[in-house]
Amino acid sequence: MKSKKIIFLVLLLFVGISSVFAHGVDENTQTFLTGNDGVAFGPFLYIGAKHMLTGYDHLLFLVGVIFFLYRPKEVFLYVSFFTIGHSTTLLLGVMSGISINAFLIDAIIALSIIYKGFDNLGGFKRFFGKQPNTKVAVLIFGLFHGFGLASKLQDFKFEKEGLFTNLLGFNIGVEIGQFIALTFVLILITIWRRYPSFIKFSTFTNTMLIAAGFVLLGYQLTGYFTS
Repeated sequence: MKSKKIIFLVLLLFVGISSVFAHGVDENTQTFLTGNDGVAFGPFLYIGAKHMLTGYDHLLFLVGVIFFLYRPKEVFLYVSFFTIGHSTTLLLGVMSGISINAFLIDAIIALSIIYKGFDNLGGFKRFFGKQPNTKVAVLIFGLFHGFGLASKLQDFKFEKEGLFTNLLGFNIGVEIGQFIALTFVLILITIWRRYPSFIKFSTFTNTMLIAAGFVLLGYQLTGYFTS
């Protein structure tokens, strides 16, 4: 009975999170960002943390990344690669005004979820006979995730005054939100691993991860071609 409850909670987190949270910028946050002038480190830190906690696409990818990582050192290493990637392009994208269509960048983020679920199922070795460098892949996809964050911020046309400080606060907030979310996920997965059902249902779980990625991909491509 306990194992079934754990499976339910993990699957709810993996797949149902997209229907629980609205990934984007809520009305109050839009009002603040539109009217902000000058340095506002604290509010941007809060917004960054909230954005990551409600950013189901980022979280689904990270869930896939850590799903089969058993040692804390490995978790830290892979999450660090992801952090380096998205922090770099978040700051570079906004500060340099590098603009990428939001639908396309979010479609690539959806592909990252599909990639990780497929990788966890051993798909690359099975169908292509070769395993990609997972660390490099996480870093590269981290770069795209950072552009996804940057594209949402660029919509607000910030003034240059205090911009770097505010972006730094936002980025630190993202890391705080990421840490909170991953701590919760790791606790659930660690408990689940104590039961035989973890291996038994790991294929199903990663298949659902791929399915969620395709749903997001379809949504973003539809938005791109109809906008």
